[in-house]
Amino acid sequence: MNYLQALEYIHKNCWQGSKPGLSRTRELLKALGDPQSKLRFIHVAGTNGKGSFCSMLSSVLTKAGYKVGTYTSPYILRFNERMKINGNDIPDDTLAALTEKIRPLAEKMEDHPTEFELITALAMDYFSQEECDVVVLECGMGGRLDSTNVIPSPLLGVITGIAIDHAAFLGDTEEKIAAEKAGIIKEGCDLLWCGDSPEAEGVIREKAKAENARMHIPNRSELTPISFELSHTTLRSEELGEITLPLLGSYQVNNLENVLAAIKLLKVKGFDISNSAVKDGIASTVWHARYEKVQDSPIVICDGGHNPQGIDAAVESTKLYFKNEKLLVLTGVMADKDYRYMAKKISGIASKVFCITPDNPRSLKAEEYAKVFRENDICAEGFDTVDEAVKKAVSEAKKENRALLCLGSLYMYSEVIDSLKKH
Repeated sequence: MNYLQALEYIHKNCWQGSKPGLSRTRELLKALGDPQSKLRFIHVAGTNGKGSFCSMLSSVLTKAGYKVGTYTSPYILRFNERMKINGNDIPDDTLAALTEKIRPLAEKMEDHPTEFELITALAMDYFSQEECDVVVLECGMGGRLDSTNVIPSPLLGVITGIAIDHAAFLGDTEEKIAAEKAGIIKEGCDLLWCGDSPEAEGVIREKAKAENARMHIPNRSELTPISFELSHTTLRSEELGEITLPLLGSYQVNNLENVLAAIKLLKVKGFDISNSAVKDGIASTVWHARYEKVQDSPIVICDGGHNPQGIDAAVESTKLYFKNEKLLVLTGVMADKDYRYMAKKISGIASKVFCITPDNPRSLKAEEYAKVFRENDICAEGFDTVDEAVKKAVSEAKKENRALLCLGSLYMYSEVIDSLKKH
């Protein structure tokens, strides 16, 4: 089996869909020899901020000299990004070999695993085979029934925050969603709660108490911002001094405070992490599509905000960097999101909107989304293809000397980047 055949097999139709439950993942892992039992985990759940947290923490632990596996989703540019060791994507030939190994085991199962369950088991096998010192493991959706939740009690559980998202699967209130995310809390573990919802916190505290888990809260006065620029953010910490954070967006300050809190807890557990490893790790973090400046002339920003909380954060960041200046906005959204709220928020920073249909069966049609913007008195146009929308938006951005914000589904990021290279 070669790399392309492996990808074709992973994505084949019979793995599609979401079927909550852990039994299939457990069965598949057992057939692989339970590789997860040989690993130590930092398990990360939450509505937003998981990816940034995982990338920063993994980078710091790598600089500290550990062999670090990182499992995240979705991928942005290439499938292999989903499983990394010390920041490097899984090699094509390794992915092919592991897929060939797992294929007969998956096909023997009476109840076939979903695509995500298959990938999770494959990642566990990879990290175990490579003898990682620690794995930073991001939940796919929820927590309680997410296939990553087959792991033993983690070194540290992290819940980055709670907001309404995936309501059909997780519930339509913050309390219900918190109950699902709190499913990662295991007997006697340490839990870092990073959210700001009192309702969600109450649910999580109850679960932590029931599991005899120790609950920790980040220090929100840990960092003092010095400057926010479109190249980096400079902050000061009493303990670390000046820190350079390459990830843009006002919300990344909170994410970094969460990471620093996690590092303190890991040091208590015996991890040797120097201050220079922390600063170097943060400074070398790479994480795409989170208020990322991808072009200078005209300025083009890409942000994967795809739910109301994510849009709020992107709008707040835009006001921070561009003050009262209105931007051109290129955006697409899933039909199951609260897109009317999102359009209203985006309208506050937009001079004109270019709507696209992201490459996903759940997408809202571009013209339908454009209509919602026009109801908010914003000039908006729907486009048949991402390439067509990018070409028009970049042309107008140059003509008006105005920045372009590409905002919405992570699924459209690679298409936007490809189109920018063309135009």
